[in-house]
Amino acid sequence: MIDALQTRLAQLVASGRTITYGQLARDLGLCGPGVIAQLTQALEVLMEQDARDGAPLRAALCCGRLNGDLPAQGFFIKAAALGCLGALTQIEFVTAERARLWHPA
Repeated sequence: MIDALQTRLAQLVASGRTITYGQLARDLGLCGPGVIAQLTQALEVLMEQDARDGAPLRAALCCGRLNGDLPAQGFFIKAAALGCLGALTQIEFVTAERARLWHPA
């Protein structure tokens, strides 16, 4: 699933779009109980890789259906644990990560 997830996130980067967790799960063909937990676990693996590589967090492209355009709270908890969040607000952090993804220097 990690390969398919990376491919789908790369498509989102290329198109400059975000996606809900539910839509991402459907795009990956995931269904049944525990789907979001499974997807979250895979996204956290990618967050660890991105943080280790000094790359923008691709999981920032995900948004909760009820969170406006922001990722779920678990994203911010994981980002803080990885030392990525710093003193930025959640909105500032997500905006910066998405800008790094969509407009690399």
